[in-house]
Amino acid sequence: MIDSSVDIITPVYNDPNGITETLDSLLAQSTTHDYHIAIVDNDSTDRTPDIVRSYDHDHLTLHHEREVQSSYAARNTGIRNTDSDILAFVDADMSVPENWLEDALTAFRAAEADYMGCHVELELPENPTLAARYDHHTGFPVEGYIERQQFAPTCCLFVRREVFADVGLFDHRLESGGDKEFGNRVHDAGYDQHFASDVTMTHPTRNSIPQLVSKDRRVGRGLCQLQRYHPDRYGTPGVPPRPTGIKRPDRDLPTRDRLAFGTLSTFLTGVRGLGYYQEYLTGDRRDDGDGIPQLPAADR
Repeated sequence: MIDSSVDIITPVYNDPNGITETLDSLLAQSTTHDYHIAIVDNDSTDRTPDIVRSYDHDHLTLHHEREVQSSYAARNTGIRNTDSDILAFVDADMSVPENWLEDALTAFRAAEADYMGCHVELELPENPTLAARYDHHTGFPVEGYIERQQFAPTCCLFVRREVFADVGLFDHRLESGGDKEFGNRVHDAGYDQHFASDVTMTHPTRNSIPQLVSKDRRVGRGLCQLQRYHPDRYGTPGVPPRPTGIKRPDRDLPTRDRLAFGTLSTFLTGVRGLGYYQEYLTGDRRDDGDGIPQLPAADR
């Protein structure tokens, strides 16, 4: 039986517009469950914290992660500052329908899941650019991630607190790939992972080539960091892992789009490789002593 309360944890950094859209949708939930939203500001330098404070809502608290610049460190701060048995993770630029939480907890209960990813739809802007159309086409294949790679992105994730108590928190040393590393740990520990196909969340597309490049470079760096900190699972640093989930355009696309998307996919694969080798040559191992942080005993 699922506890009637849930904590929703949202990390944010310098995104006043994104956090506004997310909070507007989270605070409009129609549900019989008691829920609380924990926003964790990752040391923003703009008005983002002031936007969060302006809501002044009983369901909402603002926390800060200033020591480590990492969305995973911010999520860990959120976990430590909440106490519900069910934790939901939503990114600061996402929105959800008013029945999202009710539907998600119903699916979580029905599946008797320990770890659950939701369906993510990418929303195109008006007059979308090539980058936006490519991002929309490649999408968030969450079901495939769970089935083939045993993880769900942290933007659409539900996890029982007892799982964190058992396997540890997110690895805050990772720039990218912390969702995969945690999901793999959960899978290796024997917990049930589930995909909720009927629970939908909305994420905006990346609308420019520089935004796509920034993401893929970060992903490449994360691949090297996974090997640096977890070589037993991901291989030796210096030898890139075999690419998985390559985003090839569907054959039913118009020829012009198929060629453009294929070219862009090849280019971004190269960007990931560049990010990988930049990390390999210049990245520093974070000396935090204890590796993956653990949930404090009092919070288990």
